[in-house]
Amino acid sequence: MTLLKLRGGTVVDPANGIAGEEKDLWIEDARIVAAPSDPDVLPTRTIDLRGYVVMPGGVDMHSHIAGPKLNAGRRMCPEIVREGDPVARVEERRSGLGGTVPTSYATGYLYAGLGYTSAVDAAVPPLYAREVHEEFDDTPVVDKAFLALCGNNHYLMERIKEEDQERTVGYLAWLLTAIKGYGLKIVNPGGVEQWKRPGRKTVTDLDSLVAGFGVTPRAILRELARAADTLTLPHSVHVHTCNLGIPGNWETTRETMRAFEGHRAHLAHVQFHGYGGGADDEFSFTSAVPKLVDELMKHPNLSIDVGNIHFGRTMAMTGDGPVGHYLHRVTGGRWYSSDSECETGCGVLPIEYRDKNLVHAIQWAAGLEWYLLVSDPWRLALSTDHPNGAAFTTYPHTIELLMSRDRRREVFKTLPKGIARRCLLADLDREYTLEEIAIITRASPAKLLGLTRKGHLGPGADADVTVYLPQEDKRAMFESPRYVFKSGCLVVEDGEVRADHHSATFHVNLPEAPDVTDDIRSWFSSAYTIQFDNYAVADADVPGAVPVAAGKGDAAPSSSTSPSE
Repeated sequence: MTLLKLRGGTVVDPANGIAGEEKDLWIEDARIVAAPSDPDVLPTRTIDLRGYVVMPGGVDMHSHIAGPKLNAGRRMCPEIVREGDPVARVEERRSGLGGTVPTSYATGYLYAGLGYTSAVDAAVPPLYAREVHEEFDDTPVVDKAFLALCGNNHYLMERIKEEDQERTVGYLAWLLTAIKGYGLKIVNPGGVEQWKRPGRKTVTDLDSLVAGFGVTPRAILRELARAADTLTLPHSVHVHTCNLGIPGNWETTRETMRAFEGHRAHLAHVQFHGYGGGADDEFSFTSAVPKLVDELMKHPNLSIDVGNIHFGRTMAMTGDGPVGHYLHRVTGGRWYSSDSECETGCGVLPIEYRDKNLVHAIQWAAGLEWYLLVSDPWRLALSTDHPNGAAFTTYPHTIELLMSRDRRREVFKTLPKGIARRCLLADLDREYTLEEIAIITRASPAKLLGLTRKGHLGPGADADVTVYLPQEDKRAMFESPRYVFKSGCLVVEDGEVRADHHSATFHVNLPEAPDVTDDIRSWFSSAYTIQFDNYAVADADVPGAVPVAAGKGDAAPSSSTSPSE
């Protein structure tokens, strides 16, 4: 047994109501524990943190860090992987440390270097789960999980059309168990399959029938949300709705918020879904974020992550194949698309956000508006939809902009003049506190995911701790923690990796559900090229697997007054 004492740091732990209190933390092996009641019990080691800010390890609930889309992006633009990489061409060293799509090996260290200790890949085709688990095994330090794409799944759309809730629930239980997934992701419900059919366009409203399946996107959203609640999944359905990136798409997003009929749902990268204007007139492009914030507040069953952009080069990659093609037509650049049989599609292409481009400037402003207009930070999580809006390594820059009104205004002054009448950002004075930053980067995403041992520093929590030196320059402060502890092990000190910590992969452990295995097996034989018996991922193929019991997630997004479980 080892007993570590972190002495006298200024603790910011919103889940336990601590907003800047000087106190000691005690770590026994891999968990936070209460201070020993016996004064004769001495720590194995003491680290003096007086004068430092202490937070839980960061939790990224929406990122793309593994699987076929990442590898397609790396192959398409190897120069992006090498950007800023000091060892890319050094013999016998593992490269890929730079750019927006770093290798799986580098990803873990880069997250840890920012003080993040957990990350969720938000969109994995179930057919490729085995590949993702292998890459997770190659990603050190950070704990991981992934969400299974299911919004264009042929079997599910057929069951939803038939209003067969039993087989819908049974299939999802089988699927998550088979692939060792954590939750359900809906991307452009029905739209990916609609787009694959010659002469058809992407579904543009929630009540159009998906050709060949006779089901609407609204029904897909509602029934999958219902199934997730029936299975009591720790995390709600995680939704990328229709019309991403299209001017005027805010109305689709508003209707999506209304579609769940009280069931839990998390709306992903909402910055890309909050635009005013007309689809055929880019000059009318505006931010419609205020309207959507008002709608969000009417639905306590909903939560969001933002997906804000930063100016510069990055890589767009999404399970939404039609969006990938749309961006290819707009940019005229390289483009890659693939389909996963009976499951989903994928679109990948390089993209550059330019500060002199009015549309990009409005996107930048809209992301910040989401953070600043949602009054309760427990309803949202910080994200850039890595790498779509920007790499996760830009998170300190986002934090700087949220904490400094003056810094936002400096950037705003450099943008095209037309932006002032197309968004409200210049009028927003709010500045985030350290407590609010800790909520949107740690406490809120952990609770929304149902990871009850993450995002807080109370007894029983995983001993994931990040220590920062307070600075006026908030970007510098959050770019380089003084210490990062993972499961009680010191893994980063002053930007240097001190230990290689093998991390966990979380997957959901489901209660009994309707057994529809025979029906699925029969359907597989007629629809898939892969054999049914070869589809499931074995326990031995998931090193570090940690099952998370269903029924532990919150019934709705937590309020700022709710203590951690």
